Amino acid sequence: MESGERSPRDMRLRAIGWVRNELRDLHPPQGTDFSAVESVIELLTEFTPALEGVADYSHLIVIYWMHRVAPGDVTLKVHPRGLGQMPLVGLFATRAPVRPNPLGLSLCRLLAVEDNRITVRGLDALDGSPVIDIKPYIPEQPPEWTVPPWLRPFLR
Repeated sequence: MESGERSPRDMRLRAIGWVRNELRDLHPPQGTDFSAVESVIELLTEFTPALEGVADYSHLIVIYWMHRVAPGDVTLKVHPRGLGQMPLVGLFATRAPVRPNPLGLSLCRLLAVEDNRITVRGLDALDGSPVIDIKPYIPEQPPEWTVPPWLRPFLR
């Protein structure tokens, strides 16, 4: 390990804020359009200075802890969205919430920044989810997307 590196045993996370929105159901109804959900991320006030310059971006990457997912055995193969008609695929080919580490990541449209509050659209976190980090989305090049055929009907 090089000087200045952190040991994996020192890995610690702490919440910098919490998600506030109307999503309270761990299993939202089929067809829930997360892209339309507006959320407010309330940061701890000590992080307010870290928001300087954030309003200049159109999108943010929000990393959050899926706090309502019960710990337990992780199923390594799942049907996407819990739909039996979908193919059985590896967990890492989905956004299923039951994971080895219940971290969520969403690319969100930034709507407003006011004091220690950020309003976004498209965050698929439940109300009360602890926010671990926020990063600006910086497109480095036009993406060349490839997705499996079973996912295409869910894309816009």
